[in-house]
Amino acid sequence: MIMTKTKDINKVINLSDSQYYLNRELSWLEFNRRVLHEALDRRTPLLEKLKFSAIFSSNLDEFFMVRVALLKEQVNAQLSQRSPDGRTPQQQLEAIAQQLRPMVQEQHRHFQQVLCPELASHGIHILNYTDITLEERNYLKQQFQQKIFPVLTPLAVDPSHPFPLMANLSLNLAVLVQAPNSTEEKFARVKVPNILPRFISLPQKSPTDNNKPNHWRGVPIEQAIAHNLEALFPGMIIKEYHLFRLTRDADLEFAEQEADDLLLAIQQELRKRHFGGSVVRLEIQPSMPSSVRQMLMAEMELSDFDVYEIEGLLNLKDLMSFMALPLPELKDPPFSAVIPPRLRHFHQPSKIANPDDEEKSIFSVIEQKDLLVHHPYESFSASVEEFIAQAARDPDVLAIKMTLYRTSGDSEIVHSLIAAAESGKQVAVLVELKARFDEENNITWAQKLEKSGIHVVYGLVGLKTHTKTALVVRKQGENIRRYVHIGTGNYNSKTAKLYTDLGLLSCREELGADLTDLFNYLTGYSCQSSYRKLLVSPVNMRDRMIALIKREIEHCKNGNKAHIIAKMNSLVDPQIIATLYEASSAGVEIDLIVRGICCLRPQVPQVSENIRVISIVGRFLEHSRIFHFHNNGKNEVFIGSADWMPRNLDRRVEAVTPVEEPELVQNLQNILQILLQDNRQAWELQSDGSYIQRHPDKNETERSAQALLMQMTHQS
Repeated sequence: MIMTKTKDINKVINLSDSQYYLNRELSWLEFNRRVLHEALDRRTPLLEKLKFSAIFSSNLDEFFMVRVALLKEQVNAQLSQRSPDGRTPQQQLEAIAQQLRPMVQEQHRHFQQVLCPELASHGIHILNYTDITLEERNYLKQQFQQKIFPVLTPLAVDPSHPFPLMANLSLNLAVLVQAPNSTEEKFARVKVPNILPRFISLPQKSPTDNNKPNHWRGVPIEQAIAHNLEALFPGMIIKEYHLFRLTRDADLEFAEQEADDLLLAIQQELRKRHFGGSVVRLEIQPSMPSSVRQMLMAEMELSDFDVYEIEGLLNLKDLMSFMALPLPELKDPPFSAVIPPRLRHFHQPSKIANPDDEEKSIFSVIEQKDLLVHHPYESFSASVEEFIAQAARDPDVLAIKMTLYRTSGDSEIVHSLIAAAESGKQVAVLVELKARFDEENNITWAQKLEKSGIHVVYGLVGLKTHTKTALVVRKQGENIRRYVHIGTGNYNSKTAKLYTDLGLLSCREELGADLTDLFNYLTGYSCQSSYRKLLVSPVNMRDRMIALIKREIEHCKNGNKAHIIAKMNSLVDPQIIATLYEASSAGVEIDLIVRGICCLRPQVPQVSENIRVISIVGRFLEHSRIFHFHNNGKNEVFIGSADWMPRNLDRRVEAVTPVEEPELVQNLQNILQILLQDNRQAWELQSDGSYIQRHPDKNETERSAQALLMQMTHQS
């Protein structure tokens, strides 16, 4: 418990009081509301609006599979432990439903009433079956018979056919049929196959429609199935059909301490994910009759509380497929990452990097001074991938060690690691099998790496390894030198084009020694309790972060300027929040850039009136973590993999590094200032937990931080 004195010396405030904390789940919903706003914002290009609506739906799927599922488990277990804001699990579920239902209704109403007409005006027609011509219906029937019908499996429900087990996130048709000589209605379920495209394109009626080009015309696949059900139930009368979708608890549960083989344990749990978890949400259309609704609820053990009525198209995350349309005028302007200036000389076609040529080697660049790379503005492939690729080719490199949390399906880094091992180098990789929803992908890569002779570690029992680190050991003459990459983002070339992340490339001896100790901790047995430079979870990061905040408090008490700027994905940890409140109460100025969840309540008199919180939601996902402490003019800046959440500080292996090169410190300060001055995609958190989007004043220029950083990078 942290207490602080106010200006009224007779009043002491308990900074751990629940009134000073926002609810984690409701704060996440507010983040997803900001995502939805991008789909509603008239300034967003049309296909980008579809993308953001799809992301909103995809985010909700994961929210239900993990967070809502956890709360329901707690309710079923009759747990009454309250969240830091004082709510029981049941109260949180009720608050989620109250806040979420209007958001979902708004999303679908906007799609039907605004986006669909806008799409049609640009020649993109997402049609209902009733809107198409007889000729098009015949074409659709032919497509159904040739490509869809062979995949379908109707499942009857009667005394000899039990209610079918349905996959997580599956889209289904509830079909009521009747035999010609009977009055009894029978129920059957038809799964909409997710291995086929969700939308079926129709032949173009003509080169133009109403003098406007037709870029795409089509219908959802479930409508093609629904209007051809007689092929699935020959001789039966199709009475009615209704679409529904279900979401299951998909968080893996296994006893790590008791698992003899972590890989095998996770593989076994993955088989359960699609069918094994309890249903936590049922999405239906309002037209579904009460009898069918009640039957589904009974079979899935749901209440009305778990049912969401959706007007129109279900599962809007499939709208993402329209981003593949070749219509650049309806998307964000194209952007290509630039090669960092200090690396351009060996990326010129006439100067292909040769590991024997020290002047062209990335190692020689890092030796001159540390290199900071900022993605997606600066190229991931030309910096991080090139670092690993040159290490794999370089005959003087003796060893490469890396952590892989999430990597892309066709990873150049993985190929480089395999090539390095095949050339005789020592290669050790920690592949985190417990990276949620990437377990299968990571198992595949772990097995491929092992087959190539790489030492693969699957992570630590009880901890996720979330750190983004690479260590290269290189022989230079008679000496050994260690080169490091410490980043904020995953070694994933796909997300490196969509997420903002930072990475430090360095050969500082203390960082090399720290990473050596860290990898020994990850691959062997170690009780390492201190590091030279790195802040490492769960070893010293929590204590170091709190000490850095308290140092600003001391500077302020001594009459000096004190300022903290921190950028992260989420701020949840109660101890960190209470320490920030203590700093604010002492007069420390605090600016927080928190993309997603923020449980800190800003602008509360005598508690957080010196704390300002913004969130930026834009073209790129803000993923970088930067921690800046004024330190009485001796600025200290850190970057790394950790948010200020209990899981990052206590239950994950994380690494945060200081950035010490004065020029790079200044670069990070500039980035933070650009983000803080955003008046296009920045939202200000209010003390009640709501957010207000900034807009430029009449005489003020619009400043999008991401647009400005793109522009500045291309001018460098």
